[in-house]
Amino acid sequence: MKSVGEVMAIGRTFAEVIQKAVRMLDIGVRGLDPGAFQFDDLRDQLSNPTPLRIFAIAQAIRDGISIDEIHQLTRIDRWFLRAIEPVVEMHGRLARSTLPLPADLMREVKRLGFSDQAIGKLTGADSEAIRAARKAHGIESRFAQIDTMAGEFPADTNYLYATYHADGFDVAPSRHKKVLIIGSGTYRIGSSVEFDWCAVNAVQAASALGYETLMLNYNPETVSTDFDICDRLYFEEISFETVLDLYEHERPDGVIVSMGGQIPNNLALRLAKAG
Repeated sequence: MKSVGEVMAIGRTFAEVIQKAVRMLDIGVRGLDPGAFQFDDLRDQLSNPTPLRIFAIAQAIRDGISIDEIHQLTRIDRWFLRAIEPVVEMHGRLARSTLPLPADLMREVKRLGFSDQAIGKLTGADSEAIRAARKAHGIESRFAQIDTMAGEFPADTNYLYATYHADGFDVAPSRHKKVLIIGSGTYRIGSSVEFDWCAVNAVQAASALGYETLMLNYNPETVSTDFDICDRLYFEEISFETVLDLYEHERPDGVIVSMGGQIPNNLALRLAKAG
């Protein structure tokens, strides 16, 4: 995947982005968990790049290896290593916590990119309880526009992403009849192209029927994430939490889960039960 990347995560901080990105990989992790994998020789994992080295870095920070030593072993800039530190520290803090979490702590946790599922796992609660607790505090994601103009001119794009660092929504939900199509997620050779074809054709068919089209996807190299395919592209992770947040914001007339392959199909029953 060195040519195009497997996933594309967007956020306001590195911590928020890296936690999204590792979940997007669909390898069974809930975020940048320092205990997700076991390594026989941690320093060897740091010295020799592998797909799991990011988790070795988190584990090294947890185990007290200094940022300077991790930098010497990995040659990764200290800025990135120090940005991972608060995520690792919060893992330990949450593991010692129980519900209810104070509002300021819950807000800090969400701004560090923790999913409701990860918070629930660490605190011994289910994700539905975490969702209800944070919503009771008014802690919800906001959908922001990607600034394609780098601040030089007003950005007017249909590229949107979720963040807990924004005070409001950049774009209000439209009043047209609309449908949400969930894409294929992580880039996989042999499957991404065919599911992308399905998603794009679903968008075109819905558009021909007079629906405004919303696409949820985070694949970095497909037609479904081009700027001119759908009316609004939510470049965001495909999870139960994100789909619910997006549904509550946009209130589409329907959600299509059958075009993106295994990732959206795995959500179908939970989404149906949620209404």
